[in-house]
Amino acid sequence: MSAGRAVLFDMDGVIFDSERAQMACWQAVADRMGLGDLTEVYHACIGVTLPATEGVLKGAYGADFPWRRFREEANALYLARYGECGLPLKPGARELLTALRSRGVPLALATSTGGELARGFLRTAGLLELFDAVVTGDRVSRSKPDPEIFLTACAELGAVPAESWVVEDSFSGVRAARAGGFRVLMVPDLLPPDREMEELAEAVFPSLREAGEYLEKALATA
Repeated sequence: MSAGRAVLFDMDGVIFDSERAQMACWQAVADRMGLGDLTEVYHACIGVTLPATEGVLKGAYGADFPWRRFREEANALYLARYGECGLPLKPGARELLTALRSRGVPLALATSTGGELARGFLRTAGLLELFDAVVTGDRVSRSKPDPEIFLTACAELGAVPAESWVVEDSFSGVRAARAGGFRVLMVPDLLPPDREMEELAEAVFPSLREAGEYLEKALATA
């Protein structure tokens, strides 16, 4: 295998089936605040950092939207539901990470989620030790679709973007990976791919199992 190759993973919606779980918590808080259906707003926040999320919410509900209160209540509910038992894994996630690790493929996590929360969920699932690098949203200044988070993770692995893959579910994540010069594999979660996503991604798969088969063949040719 080429020394420059690596595989980078987003976390929410890729490794963990967490987007639906988090959206349910957001909606519960939104209901208490009388905000109505939050689906469209939540979708606009998928894959971006906290400052960008704040911007989306204030853009939707006004500059005086109580962002800190909303975030704290939603996070408290999220942790109450999943903090101890952990988040459900996406089908094929553990198997794919283990298989890549056994092949000696450098692996990185590049997630907009904060470091403490991300590492906690990975540790609970027994996955943290599988990653050679973990880059979280609080370590970068620019949110996806800017490629900063992927380029940072790739640099920590000593890998080359053009020879490495990013596995993503979100539109902003796919755009960020392509902007960074990576090969992008999309495994959609809440939002189905549109024409733009199909053009930007090297391939689109229904689950990580199919993405893993694709990577296995690609890595075998190296």
